[in-house]
Amino acid sequence: MAAPSGHGSPWVSLLLLLAVAAAAAGGNDGNRAVEFDVRPGGVVHSFSQSHAQVGGHTCTFTYASQGGTNEQWQMSLDLSDDSRLLTCVIWRPQGKSYLFFTQFKAEVQGAEVEYGMAYSKASTGKDADVPLKPEEFEVTSTAVIHRQGAFRSELSKIVLVARTGHIEL
Repeated sequence: MAAPSGHGSPWVSLLLLLAVAAAAAGGNDGNRAVEFDVRPGGVVHSFSQSHAQVGGHTCTFTYASQGGTNEQWQMSLDLSDDSRLLTCVIWRPQGKSYLFFTQFKAEVQGAEVEYGMAYSKASTGKDADVPLKPEEFEVTSTAVIHRQGAFRSELSKIVLVARTGHIEL
């Protein structure tokens, strides 16, 4: 599992854990979830979401996929109550995607990624999320990215939690 980077304060860890738990619980706050189509065809596509209330931060999902037809996906972009943590969740509400992804990248602008995870299957209420193997993707300071040659082409959900500024407690 791609864990948060090491910041010594237990308060930072607690805030991060709460943000990750909220994102993993669904990440689909009805007012902030935006639907978009993931389109096959092997061409690179991108979808971005930003909110003025989120300080101009943007989350972008870039991908290429093959097979099947368009699938409806959703993206939510939320800011913690103290405006320090930004959570971006990209997922297929039906749980499992039937597209064959050749690449993916989920990135945030204006914030530093503290936690990132990618899943081959998203929970649908009765089933749990199924994470990708750690060797299939990498987490950088700004993104979650597939690993060329190791990614097994299954993707249904990505979660990013990023720090928007320095936390003083």
